[in-house]
Amino acid sequence: MIDAHTFRLDGQLALITGSSAGIGLGLARGLAQAGAAIVLNGRHADKLQQAATQLRNEGFTIHERCFDVTDDEAVKSNIDAIERDLGAIDILINNAGIQRRAPLQDFDHQDWHDLMQTNLNSVFYVAQAVAKHMIERKQGRIINICSVQSEMGRPGISPYMASKGALKMLTKGMAIDWGPLGLNVNGIGPGYFKTELNDKLVNDPTFSQWLINRTPSRRWGDVEELAGAAVFLSSRAASFVNGHILYVDGGVTAQL
Repeated sequence: MIDAHTFRLDGQLALITGSSAGIGLGLARGLAQAGAAIVLNGRHADKLQQAATQLRNEGFTIHERCFDVTDDEAVKSNIDAIERDLGAIDILINNAGIQRRAPLQDFDHQDWHDLMQTNLNSVFYVAQAVAKHMIERKQGRIINICSVQSEMGRPGISPYMASKGALKMLTKGMAIDWGPLGLNVNGIGPGYFKTELNDKLVNDPTFSQWLINRTPSRRWGDVEELAGAAVFLSSRAASFVNGHILYVDGGVTAQL
């Protein structure tokens, strides 16, 4: 039965990785508006503090945890500390990610490793550490931030596509393995949004016009428009949604 509380997250604690700016910060604000207490995460303490202050000034309950999600030992110790000091993590959003662009024949090997470590390995590290606690409670929500590049390609970003395609299948695998243990694991696939990660593309008139013409909604997305999908997948309304990738892309994946 749908009522006023179906989409509310009151009393829940949500950890969002890479949440000091961009999509992560937008998702943090959205879940906080739905009633959740938020644990912000990032590698840079100053940016993290600025984001936390901003959200606290808006009246939300915000905690900070500065650690590198690509460091598996740091991940385990910080997740255990959050569970001990702040309470059970009810919702995890794996959002941390990077982009590197270059022709594939010239793609630097270190850039390849950095992409995979951040976009894929870190999701495994954080999700596994959080899931161990969720499994004990027989409940929990995990949302992995995939991409339209989990399905479709563009020149110059093949390694990024590989990382996000693998993340889509890792998300499904998590749902298969952890669904019987009480967890719901899903993904959100953003299209093209105005973020720091996409600054060069947003400011490229040729690309921007191509994208607008290519997108049925005929515009770039605003970060705030991702929050509804995250709140839905975190809420009771999505209690039987598992292993799904929800594309929020203005229709890009619908049209050749």
